[in-house]
Amino acid sequence: MAEDIVLEKLAGIANEVIKDDSQYFLVSIKIKPTNNVKVYLDGDNGITIEKCIQFNRKMATIIEETGILPADNFSLEVSSPGIDTPLVLHRQYIKNKGRLLEVTLAEDVTETGKLIDVAEQNLVLEVTTGKGKKAVTQQKEIPFDQIKKAVVQIQF
Repeated sequence: MAEDIVLEKLAGIANEVIKDDSQYFLVSIKIKPTNNVKVYLDGDNGITIEKCIQFNRKMATIIEETGILPADNFSLEVSSPGIDTPLVLHRQYIKNKGRLLEVTLAEDVTETGKLIDVAEQNLVLEVTTGKGKKAVTQQKEIPFDQIKKAVVQIQF
């Protein structure tokens, strides 16, 4: 089976498994050449290891039953995308409101600021330039179609 068809079927299985728990959503699926399937799920309030294990077991059973991948020749990992993984879905931006975000724009300009609002077509970052008394804080509206990459920044 072509990889894109397998990915599509796996996405269907993942969405079927999480459909009754509306706070969870599929971010992406990757297949390595050794039939190692990596499913990345997230939740509006994050996702626990226990939930990942639960979804993994359900998915593995369905994959074996449907024969999408050889029953004795695949591995399945279900996890969250990880904090350093770029945001890809609108829902992930909403989930990360209030956090520091580094956004790389289409023209390779980088803006870093607090994500204060997420609309349908854009986001609003609160960006501070300068230090001390010369610091200037402004809100920048950034259209999603201008974003190359957006990564949540860890603050200590």
